[in-house]
Amino acid sequence: MARARSFEEDVLLVDLPSAAGTVAEDDFATESEIWRALVLGVRDYARKTRFSSVLLGLSGGIDSALTAAIAADAVGKEQVLCVLMPSPYSSQGSVDDSLELAKNLGLRTLALPISGLMQAYGQTLEEAFRGRAADVTEENLQSRIRGNLLMALSNKYGSLLLSTGNKSELSVGYCTLYGDMNGGLAVIADLPKTMVYRVARWRNQRHPDIPEAILSKAPSAELKPGQTDQDSLPPYDVLDEILERHVEQCQSAEEIVAAGYDPATVRRVLWLVRNAEFKRKQAAPGLKVTSRAFGTGWRMPIVRGE
Repeated sequence: MARARSFEEDVLLVDLPSAAGTVAEDDFATESEIWRALVLGVRDYARKTRFSSVLLGLSGGIDSALTAAIAADAVGKEQVLCVLMPSPYSSQGSVDDSLELAKNLGLRTLALPISGLMQAYGQTLEEAFRGRAADVTEENLQSRIRGNLLMALSNKYGSLLLSTGNKSELSVGYCTLYGDMNGGLAVIADLPKTMVYRVARWRNQRHPDIPEAILSKAPSAELKPGQTDQDSLPPYDVLDEILERHVEQCQSAEEIVAAGYDPATVRRVLWLVRNAEFKRKQAAPGLKVTSRAFGTGWRMPIVRGE
């Protein structure tokens, strides 16, 4: 009979005995509702925490691209700063893609190359690390250098730092404490990676601002030469299906395997989920758009016996 507008303030008076009603037009596509929910969430959170501007690290990947587009709609393009922090492992394509995205969205950019900082950290830690091979430690240092720079800008400018990690990464701990997890609000923390692509493509059908190269290239943290996410994780379509069954539908390993998934992959993914609980406890608050998000809806101990 009647329906008010979704994801915006509205007042609708309904005379129940009357046969006539007012039904607001709406787009009930999943991607549309998620987009509008996240735009509303960022706008409300920034306003209610007294932030008039936001900033984020722009990497050339799909996660930061979607977050930037959401931020532009939420607080206005003039109030969004995108920070590029290329390392020696950042491809020129990622830098170019970031600049093209920012130009399309009309966002300000700031470039802070981190090669010199990486070298300074290496020199400081050289003696302490002597005799030990380079490993994920050096990769995490890059992320933490970037996190420090972003927090410094957030403090200096009085801007809300938006973190850009997705639900798939947060589920399995494919993120760095005090690095890319830094932020005051985790915008897409409840979006699986596959949904990030779906929402980005939905957005591009209306305004093609996200470069096609960002949508089509293999996801990568670019923390070492030739790195892709699938070096460390199962393909995202498989990973997200397992995570949805376990996190949102509360299925056990046995139930997921019975549904046809590879037992070794299932066991590894669920182990990663358990092992990353300590990271999620220290993550920025995120916007909830699925049936079960991490936070108050996910009450798990940080450590537990097997």
